[in-house]
Amino acid sequence: MKNSAKELITIIEPGRSGINYFSDLWRYRELFFILSWRDVQVRYKQTYIGVAWALIQPTLTLIIFTFVFGSIADLPSEGDLPYPILVLMGLLPWQLFANSVVQSSNSLIGNEQLVTKVYFPRIIIPSSTIVTHLLDFGIALLLFTPLIWWYGMAIGWNLLLLPLLLLFLVLLSLGSGFIMAAMNVRYRDFRYALPFLMQLGLYLSPVGFSSKVVPSSLQVLYSLNPMVGIIDGFRWSLCPTSSTIAFPWQTLLISVVVTLSIFAIGLQVFRKIEKSVADII
Repeated sequence: MKNSAKELITIIEPGRSGINYFSDLWRYRELFFILSWRDVQVRYKQTYIGVAWALIQPTLTLIIFTFVFGSIADLPSEGDLPYPILVLMGLLPWQLFANSVVQSSNSLIGNEQLVTKVYFPRIIIPSSTIVTHLLDFGIALLLFTPLIWWYGMAIGWNLLLLPLLLLFLVLLSLGSGFIMAAMNVRYRDFRYALPFLMQLGLYLSPVGFSSKVVPSSLQVLYSLNPMVGIIDGFRWSLCPTSSTIAFPWQTLLISVVVTLSIFAIGLQVFRKIEKSVADII
């Protein structure tokens, strides 16, 4: 008597996972939201100041940078922007980038039990970490409002460019995070070098100063740092329409090209190590 029940057969074909990879990403989209929500809960649960930390951190950094670069070093501002506004406009995108990259780099190792037991596209793990820092960015952006009011400024139509700039900042954070996560899996001592690299990047990016202080002969080379054009773009987007800040088309164009390149490279590097990440961890 033949068994009428249908048997489920799994067929493993070389290269098939690459073909269906992006469809798998869509199929496991709920896992992305679950991991993102978990990170948000872990960050703010059982904390004394909770969400206020997203405001305290940039506020303290703003005070230090304004004192060091504005008062002691006496670096000039850009256009007619007050120096604290200049610093805050550079600080917000930098913190989103740096915090996302650092957390992404440790995400695979921190989820070792999940990675080694269940199949899903591993790229979901470092990608989900950026949601928490986007929330921090939104909260910290509220700090900008009282400063605008304090200096008697008003935001103009430039703000319409902000979502596009934020998109490129997310792509840069993801691409860099993919690379760092892959490096951290392969070389465990890499996590000790990453804070130094982020600290170096902070001072090589125009966070506490205007990129205009860099000599014109080095501007193109300096703009190869993708955060230069993104920060310049944020400053132009958040400044009043009456401001004397010119649209940074050159640095922004270079940053877009470098950002898309880093994202593509990061995706490729992560996909290469993803096949063996469960065995390496």
